[in-house]
Amino acid sequence: MANNDNAHGALIDSLNGLLADTFALYIKTKSFHWHVKGPQFRDLHLLFDEQAGQVQALIDDIAERVRKQGGTTLTSPDSIVAKTKIAPQDATSIDAMAMVKELMEDNLSYVARLREVKAAANEAGDNATDGIVDDWTDQAEERAWFLREILA
Repeated sequence: MANNDNAHGALIDSLNGLLADTFALYIKTKSFHWHVKGPQFRDLHLLFDEQAGQVQALIDDIAERVRKQGGTTLTSPDSIVAKTKIAPQDATSIDAMAMVKELMEDNLSYVARLREVKAAANEAGDNATDGIVDDWTDQAEERAWFLREILA
């Protein structure tokens, strides 16, 4: 039973890491939406807003997965900062293509985090989380693809 308890705890921790990354990715994407400028302003402004909305929609789903597993979720901005792997970006005047590149890399990092969650769900025997992570991964891969094609 101890191994199952360890796997269950690891899943909750992994989900909270994903939750932190989701908050951080949302904030960064929304910030880039607000601050992008240049010849592709309109297209990127709209794309970043669309992607931010998609990421934001995951926040509650991930937090509810944590709660359904009997865990507690992140409770403050500090708890998000402590668990995220998404690097902060406080500059408001970076080049539009640098924004695109950074978000592409962040979404690929997010895919890696999703794979960690999937492995933890599998180890804990949580079929529901294991299955839903596939949809979240597809969304993140699509976001990264759109951004990558802008850079091509």
